[in-house]
Amino acid sequence: MKKILKMKKLNINTIIALLLFVTLFVTESTAQRFNGLDEAPHDISYYRTSMVSTPKVKVIYGRPQKNEEEVFGNMVAYNEIWRTGANEATEVKFYQDIVFGDVKVNAGTYVLYTVPGENEWEIILSSNLDVLGSFQYNSEFDVARIKVSPKRAEELEVFSIIFKEKNENIQMVLGWDTTRVNIPITLSKKEEYARL
Repeated sequence: MKKILKMKKLNINTIIALLLFVTLFVTESTAQRFNGLDEAPHDISYYRTSMVSTPKVKVIYGRPQKNEEEVFGNMVAYNEIWRTGANEATEVKFYQDIVFGDVKVNAGTYVLYTVPGENEWEIILSSNLDVLGSFQYNSEFDVARIKVSPKRAEELEVFSIIFKEKNENIQMVLGWDTTRVNIPITLSKKEEYARL
């Protein structure tokens, strides 16, 4: 009888040990799964007046690739709202009040939408944040809407956003394929340097 009880105790202990091992193994193997690199990774572009100044504008955006296709009028439809990048909608943070085209905009974070056209683009700032693509676009949240003319330039494989200075103002430049769109921004405060 003692031998049978000892065997049952041994079997129960073995079963418990095996269950714990399997549970730990399954938990450990699922905890270590990471997604691969997104096909359109996100990037950040800053505008600063100097290397030691605080940022004035920050843009977070997805960077789709053209993969030898024509982009505008094909991959990105003309005259339809576009997320201005890939995946989540592009977000712009203004660290101070600005003038966006000819519209005064308060400091804050906004979603940047565009409506590409062959001869004219609509540029939209929306206060509806944390949205996927342009699926949740709602014009009730529009803070600014301006129109600009696209230009042609050398071919860019990957969608990019940069800033360039022009006279007293800056331009946020959207570039992809052979299209460039310059969005005029006027800073409302003079240059402020970081405290060193």
